[in-house]
Amino acid sequence: MRKIAIYGKGGIGKSTTTQNTVAGLAEMGKKVMVVGCDPKADSTRLLLGGLSQRTVLDTLREEGEDVELEDIVLQGFAGTLCTESGGPEPGVGCAGRGIITSINLLEQLGAFKEEKQLDYIFYDVLGDVVCGGFAMPIREGKAQEIYIVVSGEMMAMYAANNICKGIVKYADAGGVRLGGLICNSRKVDNEDKLILALAERLGTQMIHFVPRDNQVQRAELMRKTVIDFSPEHPQADEYRALAKKIDQNQMFVIPNPLSIEELEKLLVDHGIMN
Repeated sequence: MRKIAIYGKGGIGKSTTTQNTVAGLAEMGKKVMVVGCDPKADSTRLLLGGLSQRTVLDTLREEGEDVELEDIVLQGFAGTLCTESGGPEPGVGCAGRGIITSINLLEQLGAFKEEKQLDYIFYDVLGDVVCGGFAMPIREGKAQEIYIVVSGEMMAMYAANNICKGIVKYADAGGVRLGGLICNSRKVDNEDKLILALAERLGTQMIHFVPRDNQVQRAELMRKTVIDFSPEHPQADEYRALAKKIDQNQMFVIPNPLSIEELEKLLVDHGIMN
Protein backbone atom coordinates (compact mmCIF):
# COMPACT_ATOMS: atom_id res chain seq x y z
CA MET A 1 0.00 0.00 0.00
CA ARG A 2 1.40 3.37 -1.04
CA LYS A 3 0.74 6.37 1.19
CA ILE A 4 0.73 9.70 -0.63
CA ALA A 5 0.23 13.27 0.60
CA ILE A 6 -0.61 16.10 -1.78
CA TYR A 7 0.49 19.60 -0.80
CA GLY A 8 0.48 22.97 -2.54
CA LYS A 9 -0.36 26.64 -2.18
CA GLY A 10 -3.95 27.41 -1.24
CA GLY A 11 -6.09 27.88 -4.34
CA ILE A 12 -3.63 26.11 -6.66
CA GLY A 13 -6.18 23.38 -7.53
CA LYS A 14 -4.73 20.77 -5.21
CA SER A 15 -8.00 19.07 -4.24
CA THR A 16 -9.25 19.10 -7.84
CA THR A 17 -5.97 17.60 -9.06
CA THR A 18 -6.02 14.98 -6.30
CA GLN A 19 -9.56 13.83 -6.99
CA ASN A 20 -9.08 13.68 -10.76
CA THR A 21 -5.86 11.71 -10.29
CA VAL A 22 -7.56 9.33 -7.87
CA ALA A 23 -10.33 8.84 -10.45
CA GLY A 24 -7.65 7.87 -12.96
CA LEU A 25 -6.14 5.35 -10.55
CA ALA A 26 -9.58 3.93 -9.70
CA GLU A 27 -10.35 3.58 -13.41
CA MET A 28 -7.12 1.52 -13.64
CA GLY A 29 -8.58 -0.86 -11.05
CA LYS A 30 -6.67 0.49 -8.05
CA LYS A 31 -8.38 0.58 -4.66
CA VAL A 32 -7.87 4.07 -3.25
CA MET A 33 -8.83 5.86 -0.04
CA VAL A 34 -8.84 9.67 0.11
CA VAL A 35 -8.40 11.29 3.51
CA GLY A 36 -9.38 14.96 3.37
CA CYS A 37 -7.18 17.00 5.71
CA ASP A 38 -8.78 20.39 5.12
CA PRO A 39 -11.33 21.90 7.52
CA LYS A 40 -13.44 22.94 4.49
CA ALA A 41 -14.09 19.23 3.91
CA ASP A 42 -14.03 19.57 0.12
CA SER A 43 -11.41 16.94 -0.69
CA THR A 44 -13.90 14.24 -1.76
CA ARG A 45 -16.95 16.07 -3.16
CA LEU A 46 -16.15 15.33 -6.82
CA LEU A 47 -15.66 11.64 -6.09
CA LEU A 48 -18.92 11.56 -4.12
CA GLY A 49 -20.96 13.48 -6.69
CA GLY A 50 -21.20 16.58 -4.53
CA LEU A 51 -22.58 14.75 -1.50
CA SER A 52 -21.89 16.69 1.68
CA GLN A 53 -20.02 14.12 3.73
CA ARG A 54 -20.26 14.26 7.50
CA THR A 55 -16.74 14.74 8.81
CA VAL A 56 -14.91 12.71 11.41
CA LEU A 57 -14.92 15.60 13.89
CA ASP A 58 -18.65 16.29 13.32
CA THR A 59 -19.40 12.62 13.92
CA LEU A 60 -17.38 12.58 17.14
CA ARG A 61 -19.11 15.72 18.37
CA GLU A 62 -22.56 14.32 17.63
CA GLU A 63 -22.12 10.68 18.60
CA GLY A 64 -19.24 10.65 21.07
CA GLU A 65 -16.62 7.91 20.96
CA ASP A 66 -19.00 5.18 19.77
CA VAL A 67 -18.15 5.51 16.07
CA GLU A 68 -18.02 2.80 13.40
CA LEU A 69 -15.88 2.95 10.27
CA GLU A 70 -18.94 3.07 8.02
CA ASP A 71 -20.06 6.22 9.86
CA ILE A 72 -17.08 8.19 8.56
CA VAL A 73 -16.04 6.45 5.30
CA LEU A 74 -18.23 6.60 2.18
CA GLN A 75 -17.80 4.93 -1.20
CA GLY A 76 -17.40 7.18 -4.22
CA PHE A 77 -16.52 6.99 -7.92
CA ALA A 78 -15.31 3.55 -9.07
CA GLY A 79 -15.17 2.23 -5.51
CA THR A 80 -12.95 4.92 -4.03
CA LEU A 81 -13.21 5.29 -0.26
CA CYS A 82 -13.68 8.83 1.03
CA THR A 83 -13.38 10.43 4.44
CA GLU A 84 -13.08 14.03 5.64
CA SER A 85 -11.31 15.06 8.83
CA GLY A 86 -13.21 18.32 9.12
CA GLY A 87 -12.36 21.05 11.59
CA PRO A 88 -13.39 22.58 14.90
CA GLU A 89 -16.35 24.85 15.35
CA PRO A 90 -15.57 28.36 14.06
CA GLY A 91 -13.40 30.27 16.51
CA VAL A 92 -12.84 27.23 18.71
CA GLY A 93 -9.94 24.81 18.75
CA CYS A 94 -7.18 23.94 16.30
CA ALA A 95 -7.77 22.46 12.85
CA GLY A 96 -4.37 20.78 12.94
CA ARG A 97 -5.36 18.88 16.08
CA GLY A 98 -8.45 17.72 14.22
CA ILE A 99 -6.32 16.03 11.60
CA ILE A 100 -4.34 14.22 14.29
CA THR A 101 -7.58 13.06 15.94
CA SER A 102 -9.06 11.90 12.63
CA ILE A 103 -6.07 9.93 11.40
CA ASN A 104 -5.64 8.28 14.79
CA LEU A 105 -9.32 7.29 14.82
CA LEU A 106 -9.13 5.85 11.30
CA GLU A 107 -6.16 3.75 12.38
CA GLN A 108 -7.97 2.56 15.54
CA LEU A 109 -10.99 1.53 13.46
CA GLY A 110 -8.78 -0.47 11.08
CA ALA A 111 -9.27 1.69 7.98
CA PHE A 112 -5.73 1.04 6.78
CA LYS A 113 -5.38 -2.65 7.69
CA GLU A 114 -4.00 -5.10 5.12
CA GLU A 115 -7.32 -6.91 4.79
CA LYS A 116 -8.80 -3.73 3.32
CA GLN A 117 -6.48 -4.40 0.35
CA LEU A 118 -5.88 -0.74 -0.38
CA ASP A 119 -3.42 0.10 -3.14
CA TYR A 120 -3.24 3.78 -2.20
CA ILE A 121 -4.05 6.23 0.57
CA PHE A 122 -4.11 9.87 -0.50
CA TYR A 123 -3.93 12.63 2.10
CA ASP A 124 -5.18 15.93 0.66
CA VAL A 125 -3.67 18.55 2.96
CA LEU A 126 -4.64 22.18 3.52
CA GLY A 127 -2.58 24.62 1.45
CA ASP A 128 1.13 24.80 2.16
CA VAL A 129 0.92 24.39 5.93
CA VAL A 130 3.60 21.99 7.15
CA CYS A 131 3.41 22.62 10.89
CA GLY A 132 1.49 21.01 13.74
CA GLY A 133 -1.31 18.64 12.74
CA PHE A 134 -1.02 19.61 9.09
CA ALA A 135 2.46 18.06 9.07
CA MET A 136 1.13 14.78 10.43
CA PRO A 137 0.87 13.08 7.02
CA ILE A 138 4.63 13.56 6.54
CA ARG A 139 5.53 12.51 10.08
CA GLU A 140 5.80 9.04 11.60
CA GLY A 141 5.43 7.24 8.26
CA LYS A 142 1.81 8.30 7.69
CA ALA A 143 2.74 9.23 4.12
CA GLN A 144 5.75 7.92 2.23
CA GLU A 145 5.45 10.05 -0.90
CA ILE A 146 4.79 13.76 -1.34
CA TYR A 147 3.61 15.39 -4.56
CA ILE A 148 3.45 19.18 -4.71
CA VAL A 149 0.93 20.92 -6.95
CA VAL A 150 2.52 24.08 -8.33
CA SER A 151 2.23 26.60 -11.16
CA GLY A 152 4.56 29.15 -12.72
CA GLU A 153 3.31 31.88 -10.40
CA MET A 154 5.90 33.13 -7.93
CA MET A 155 3.92 32.45 -4.73
CA ALA A 156 3.02 28.94 -5.86
CA MET A 157 6.71 28.22 -6.41
CA TYR A 158 7.60 29.89 -3.10
CA ALA A 159 5.09 27.63 -1.33
CA ALA A 160 6.48 24.53 -3.07
CA ASN A 161 9.97 25.45 -1.93
CA ASN A 162 8.73 25.86 1.67
CA ILE A 163 7.01 22.48 1.55
CA CYS A 164 10.33 20.98 0.46
CA LYS A 165 11.91 22.45 3.60
CA GLY A 166 9.27 20.57 5.63
CA ILE A 167 10.04 17.34 3.80
CA VAL A 168 13.74 17.73 4.60
CA LYS A 169 12.88 18.23 8.28
CA TYR A 170 10.93 14.97 8.52
CA ALA A 171 12.88 12.88 5.99
CA ASP A 172 15.02 11.05 8.52
CA ALA A 173 12.43 10.50 11.23
CA GLY A 174 9.45 9.62 9.03
CA GLY A 175 11.15 8.35 5.88
CA VAL A 176 9.08 10.65 3.68
CA ARG A 177 10.32 11.49 0.17
CA LEU A 178 9.35 13.87 -2.61
CA GLY A 179 7.86 12.13 -5.63
CA GLY A 180 7.72 15.17 -7.89
CA LEU A 181 6.02 18.42 -8.86
CA ILE A 182 2.64 18.47 -10.59
CA CYS A 183 2.30 21.63 -12.67
CA ASN A 184 -1.34 22.70 -12.68
CA SER A 185 -1.00 25.29 -15.42
CA ARG A 186 -2.11 28.89 -15.01
CA LYS A 187 -0.84 29.73 -18.52
CA VAL A 188 2.10 31.70 -17.18
CA ASP A 189 4.75 32.53 -19.81
CA ASN A 190 7.39 29.76 -20.12
CA GLU A 191 5.56 27.84 -17.39
CA ASP A 192 6.69 24.36 -18.37
CA LYS A 193 10.35 25.43 -18.66
CA LEU A 194 10.11 27.27 -15.35
CA ILE A 195 8.75 24.28 -13.42
CA LEU A 196 11.23 21.95 -15.11
CA ALA A 197 14.02 24.27 -13.95
CA LEU A 198 12.60 24.39 -10.42
CA ALA A 199 12.32 20.61 -10.32
CA GLU A 200 15.93 20.23 -11.46
CA ARG A 201 17.17 22.65 -8.79
CA LEU A 202 15.20 20.81 -6.11
CA GLY A 203 16.61 17.49 -7.30
CA THR A 204 13.24 16.09 -8.36
CA GLN A 205 11.04 15.87 -11.48
CA MET A 206 8.02 17.57 -12.96
CA ILE A 207 5.99 14.40 -13.02
CA HIS A 208 3.28 15.90 -15.24
CA PHE A 209 2.17 19.20 -16.78
CA VAL A 210 -1.62 19.52 -16.52
CA PRO A 211 -2.84 22.06 -19.11
CA ARG A 212 -5.48 24.59 -18.15
CA ASP A 213 -8.88 23.67 -19.59
CA ASN A 214 -12.39 24.92 -18.82
CA GLN A 215 -13.64 21.34 -18.89
CA VAL A 216 -12.34 21.02 -15.34
CA GLN A 217 -14.69 23.79 -14.18
CA ARG A 218 -17.59 22.34 -16.19
CA ALA A 219 -17.10 18.99 -14.48
CA GLU A 220 -16.89 20.65 -11.05
CA LEU A 221 -20.19 22.44 -11.66
CA MET A 222 -21.71 19.01 -12.26
CA ARG A 223 -19.99 17.79 -9.06
CA LYS A 224 -17.83 15.26 -10.87
CA THR A 225 -14.26 14.60 -11.87
CA VAL A 226 -13.44 15.11 -15.55
CA ILE A 227 -12.97 11.35 -15.99
CA ASP A 228 -16.49 10.77 -14.65
CA PHE A 229 -18.13 13.75 -16.39
CA SER A 230 -16.52 13.53 -19.83
CA PRO A 231 -14.33 10.41 -20.11
CA GLU A 232 -13.59 11.00 -23.81
CA HIS A 233 -12.35 14.57 -23.34
CA PRO A 234 -8.58 15.23 -23.81
CA GLN A 235 -8.40 16.69 -20.28
CA ALA A 236 -9.52 13.33 -18.89
CA ASP A 237 -6.54 11.77 -20.67
CA GLU A 238 -4.22 14.27 -18.93
CA TYR A 239 -5.36 13.02 -15.53
CA ARG A 240 -5.08 9.41 -16.69
CA ALA A 241 -1.51 10.15 -17.76
CA LEU A 242 -0.74 11.70 -14.36
CA ALA A 243 -2.27 8.73 -12.55
CA LYS A 244 -0.18 6.32 -14.62
CA LYS A 245 3.01 8.28 -13.98
CA ILE A 246 2.40 8.26 -10.23
CA ASP A 247 1.61 4.54 -10.34
CA GLN A 248 4.89 3.85 -12.16
CA ASN A 249 7.04 6.42 -10.36
CA GLN A 250 10.38 5.24 -9.00
CA MET A 251 11.99 8.64 -8.29
CA PHE A 252 11.75 9.53 -4.61
CA VAL A 253 14.20 12.06 -3.20
CA ILE A 254 15.05 14.30 -0.27
CA PRO A 255 14.81 17.70 -1.98
CA ASN A 256 17.34 20.53 -1.91
CA PRO A 257 15.31 23.68 -1.16
CA LEU A 258 16.44 26.98 -2.64
CA SER A 259 17.15 30.20 -0.81
CA ILE A 260 14.77 33.05 -1.59
CA GLU A 261 17.53 34.70 -3.63
CA GLU A 262 18.05 31.53 -5.68
CA LEU A 263 14.31 31.20 -6.26
CA GLU A 264 14.01 34.80 -7.45
CA LYS A 265 16.98 34.34 -9.78
CA LEU A 266 15.39 31.21 -11.23
CA LEU A 267 12.22 33.19 -11.95
CA VAL A 268 14.23 35.90 -13.70
CA ASP A 269 16.32 33.42 -15.68
CA HIS A 270 13.50 31.13 -16.82
CA GLY A 271 10.21 32.95 -16.28
CA ILE A 272 8.20 35.84 -17.58
CA MET A 273 11.24 38.09 -18.17
CA ASN A 274 12.39 35.81 -21.00
